[in-house]
Amino acid sequence: MRPRRIWAVARKEGIHIIRDWRSLVMGIAIPILLLILFGYALTLDVDEVPLVVWDQSGTQASRNFMSRFEGSPYFALRRIVQTYAEVERAIDAGEALVALVIPVDFAMDVGSGRTARAQAIVDGSDSNTATIVLGYLETVARTYNQDLAIEQAARSSGRTVTVPLDLRPRVWFNADMESKNYIIPGLIAVIMMVIAAMLTSLTVAREWETGTMEQIISTPLKGPELILGKLLPYFGIGMLDVLIAVLMGEFVFEVPLRGNVALLFTMAAIFLAGALSLGMLISIVTKSQLLASQLAMVVTFLPAFLLSGFMYDISNMPNAIQAITHVVPARYFVSLLKGIYLKGIGLELLMLEAALLAGFGLAVLLAANLLFKKKMA
Repeated sequence: MRPRRIWAVARKEGIHIIRDWRSLVMGIAIPILLLILFGYALTLDVDEVPLVVWDQSGTQASRNFMSRFEGSPYFALRRIVQTYAEVERAIDAGEALVALVIPVDFAMDVGSGRTARAQAIVDGSDSNTATIVLGYLETVARTYNQDLAIEQAARSSGRTVTVPLDLRPRVWFNADMESKNYIIPGLIAVIMMVIAAMLTSLTVAREWETGTMEQIISTPLKGPELILGKLLPYFGIGMLDVLIAVLMGEFVFEVPLRGNVALLFTMAAIFLAGALSLGMLISIVTKSQLLASQLAMVVTFLPAFLLSGFMYDISNMPNAIQAITHVVPARYFVSLLKGIYLKGIGLELLMLEAALLAGFGLAVLLAANLLFKKKMA
């Protein structure tokens, strides 16, 4: 291979990108737009759950119990209702996700030491949100029970009662439990996989459709020189996108970057080379820009979004699906990004993911070269 030929192809492709403003928009503006859209819209945090209360007791004890929900950051009291019809209407209309019903004899049961009962009606239309809300409800009820039991024991014994066990949990790596801190790093991998493959999936196919491929074949240019030359401009755009995504994560979304920045960009470069080569391979196989763009979306976006561990925990998937995820390169890049971003770990613990990512990039690049040689013949 001659560097002069590779540079000539890269220069030609760069000129085409500059003249075709749509390629620049796709290469730079779309990743920014997707990062903003998904970064703000895609959240797994469940807080300020809308709540309505029907307090049939109307006593100090019931108001004390209700104040536990008002003082919680996870619930937001919308209004007080007076009938079951209002409860149903509030949940049906989406005004409330939870309705708390406190019975008439609540204060009497609490005062006499009997088990007091209260009803919490949860909108289960979204099962994941409902599960989280049920956990919040149980936490509030458990805290109220504990405080009430300590108060009653102290009143009956006349001395201070201590809690037998004081569990103090400590969360590492994401102390505030904010979903954006692990969504944004994974989102960078998904966006880069999609954009990189879509950018290069049109390059060779465009040459075939415009009739310029015959002219290229007639030149002394070799297949690897053509592929590398076409990859270089898009590699530059991809690395610019990585820089923009990292800066947005730091200054727009305030996601902490605890690891080595140089390691992050090195791993991104390896992943980007593989994703660009995959797009090139698709372009070589299809020879059609329309078919190449459609196939690139299916091959990149769906596996990266669903099977990379970006949104859904791989360990919770069926065994057959877990096996399939091992051939999804975004899985390893997501793992690398989360390890570098959240845990600040280095290559000594991420060597396997890095090696598999490099192996993927090398295999796809070799496949693109081999298949293009067959087309040249």
